[in-house]
Amino acid sequence: MAEQLTKLESSVYHYLLDFTAERTYQPSIRDIGKQFKIKSTKTVSDLLQSLAKKGYIERDPSRSRGVNLLGFGGALRTQPIPYYGKIHAGEPALLPEHRQGFITIDRRFVPSEQTFFLNDGDFVMVNPVQDARDSDIIAARLGEEATVKTLTHRNGSIVLEAANPADRDITVQPGMDFGVLGVVCGVFRPGFDANMGGNGPQS
Repeated sequence: MAEQLTKLESSVYHYLLDFTAERTYQPSIRDIGKQFKIKSTKTVSDLLQSLAKKGYIERDPSRSRGVNLLGFGGALRTQPIPYYGKIHAGEPALLPEHRQGFITIDRRFVPSEQTFFLNDGDFVMVNPVQDARDSDIIAARLGEEATVKTLTHRNGSIVLEAANPADRDITVQPGMDFGVLGVVCGVFRPGFDANMGGNGPQS
């Protein structure tokens, strides 16, 4: 999973998005310091470096406004959400090299900073912060394969129930390389083949 942002990092990230959308240029380190009452430019620089390390921005430390907002779409109060076509066995399951791009959506519909999409034809929005409970639709990892199924427990075992009658239920056996990626919180079905290009989400 993407590393969780601190409360201050999240506020700075949203400020970067909104400032850039409103003015078409990025805030300087001094702008950020003034906004959050941070006197030390090094502290601001360290915050930006942490956002870069966690995969939310790219940064050129030699420039005052050298921030690239990954996946930024330009509209106010929106947020780019990364989407992945494959996952990695073990932790972390989501690697930067497997990211296929971003979908920018209204921030009100983003339940957590770590939200991501899985691209399996549909774009399945997953919240990894929410605890999975019985009857939740979840994204799960079985080795390097991702699956979206309903979480249930039967006779002390975890069972992943298929919504499609053509698919089979999966009982998680002891020793299986299994992990819950998160709870599904939305599904977007594009009117095009997402794997063939076209006017789809842009990276």
